[in-house]
Amino acid sequence: FFADIKGGNGDVLTYTSLAAGVDANIRNRRTEVQVSLRYEHQFGWNKNTPDQDVISGIASARVDVIRDKLNIEGGALATRVRADGLSGANNSLASSGGATSNVYSAYVGPTLTTHIGEMSVNAAYRLGYSRVEDKVSVTAPGVAAQDSFSDSVYQSATASVGMQPGNLPFGWSLGVGYDREDASQLDQRYEDKWVRADVTLPVSRTLAVVGGVGYEAIKISERDALRDSGGFPVVGSDGRFVTDKSSPRLLAYDNDGIIWDAGVLWRPSRRTSLEARVGRRYNSIHYVGSFSWQATSHSSFSLVYFDTIDSFGRALTGNLVALPSGFQAARNPFSGDLTGCVQGSQGGGQCFNDSLSGITTANYRHRGLAAQYSTRAGRWNWGAGLGYSQRKFLAPNAAIFASINGKKDENYYADLFLGRSFEDNSGLEGSLYANYFNGNLSGTDVTNWGSYVTYHKTIGNRLSAQASLGLDAVDPQELNEIITALGQIGLRYQF
Repeated sequence: FFADIKGGNGDVLTYTSLAAGVDANIRNRRTEVQVSLRYEHQFGWNKNTPDQDVISGIASARVDVIRDKLNIEGGALATRVRADGLSGANNSLASSGGATSNVYSAYVGPTLTTHIGEMSVNAAYRLGYSRVEDKVSVTAPGVAAQDSFSDSVYQSATASVGMQPGNLPFGWSLGVGYDREDASQLDQRYEDKWVRADVTLPVSRTLAVVGGVGYEAIKISERDALRDSGGFPVVGSDGRFVTDKSSPRLLAYDNDGIIWDAGVLWRPSRRTSLEARVGRRYNSIHYVGSFSWQATSHSSFSLVYFDTIDSFGRALTGNLVALPSGFQAARNPFSGDLTGCVQGSQGGGQCFNDSLSGITTANYRHRGLAAQYSTRAGRWNWGAGLGYSQRKFLAPNAAIFASINGKKDENYYADLFLGRSFEDNSGLEGSLYANYFNGNLSGTDVTNWGSYVTYHKTIGNRLSAQASLGLDAVDPQELNEIITALGQIGLRYQF
């Protein structure tokens, strides 16, 4: 059940859910596969609680074709996001009714790592696909157009050759890359071609100076929407704009030139690494940095500052590529959806909060900070993820999306989870979350915070029972805050 205790209509809404899923972790000498897949049907008890089908899952796989040289890896995600304009409130969808969109993403590709004499040779190819399934509404004539992502195909190819310091007093590498994404909405296209040389110069056993220089060319373009006799954009049956295939390609971003950066690399041990660089890219000063610390075999911390040109499809594919080994897929007990962050059983983590907020077809300059920590000790495990990002949107100065060019969104998020197992085959799990989305593109600022706790106990060999309580608050700017209490009891049978 869920009940509005502040704002909303004050009703107590009740539903029954029936779910089936698969959780598997397969490891051998050449294969590593992990999947968590769940289908749930929610039966509403009255007309105010609609029936819903919920499909959610996350998976990663790696197969060694030639041991330690050639492998094929892949990943997939299925989840939901709000479709009621409150795009910063994805932490709990139990009270969103039917106003949700289904999100799917997957990638696959080979990776080659080998040596020719003293030189290391690396190459990789990734093919990704992302899709948002919903029926969107487009604004009336005379009102600023709104964007809605449909689907995209993303391809990335990289290759490099180099040597570590040893035979020479410095290490070196030469790399090339090509990225392309084709999005169906207005036939949008992203292309990035680059080549660069990098040098690593050790100055002590733990410290090195690093730097690189190269050339990069990035172009983003799209076509205009088809217009009717009155000059208004034509809308298809899915609620999205129909592309005018005969229109010329309109440039949203076109930049090429020399890129460079320099910085330091500090590795005091195998478990600790810090790298920071400053340079010039995207025709501006460019900063990137990362810090990782593997405190124990079951505890790790990471901090990353990023600055890139991104999109919804490429960002989501990047999240999947960076999934930690042996991840734990935590779910919201009330909606069945995956929560914002995934934690690795051996440390590390990956958060999807930022990628799933404010979904748009438009590309953007993406700057931000992301941190994750996780640890497991005895019967306890806990972790946290937090981050901030700014997206500055890129669109042609003419045609349908001219109004969004240069606009910025900001997103802040934090997730904390805690788990404790007991000797009587029972356990307690809890979560705290908060998100603030400054939606300059949508015109809506949304704050979402909440918490839930779940107690579960195994009965016999295969049957378990659980009970959950939670609280979720959604506070849109200029609208009343809604605070919802949630509760659930259930049984699970495991084959």
